[in-house]
Amino acid sequence: MLMQTASPGARTVRRPGLWAGRILCAVPVLFLLFDAFGKVTKAGPVVAGTARLGYPEHLVATIGLLELACVVIYLIPRTAVLGAILLTGYLGGAVATHVRIGDPLVSHVLFPVYVAALLWGGRLLLDNRLRGVVPLRRGTP
Repeated sequence: MLMQTASPGARTVRRPGLWAGRILCAVPVLFLLFDAFGKVTKAGPVVAGTARLGYPEHLVATIGLLELACVVIYLIPRTAVLGAILLTGYLGGAVATHVRIGDPLVSHVLFPVYVAALLWGGRLLLDNRLRGVVPLRRGTP
């Protein structure tokens, strides 16, 4: 059975791909919302962690609002790809920050890459047009 994706103009996606895409999108979105909420409310551990990364306390809420705005843009079907691009930039900054302070590679430096991979993987499963643009193919063309 075929189901319509959330993106207008997108072709149909099979039901297993639709649910897998939704789940792959939901996991990083929940993490990012939790992180943004902690920054916006200036929760003690979040402020301390952000300060450890070298950012001043007065910027924590601003960073959280920027993160929240990117997540909201990602959650709107019409702007989901733009949101994914913006979140990729945001997460790239997190990678650079962790590299700069010498954090461990697999657990800290690459964690934002894992989050971005889930965001894009879910989006690829939900939008056939995007799959046509991204060069992931089986076999020969």
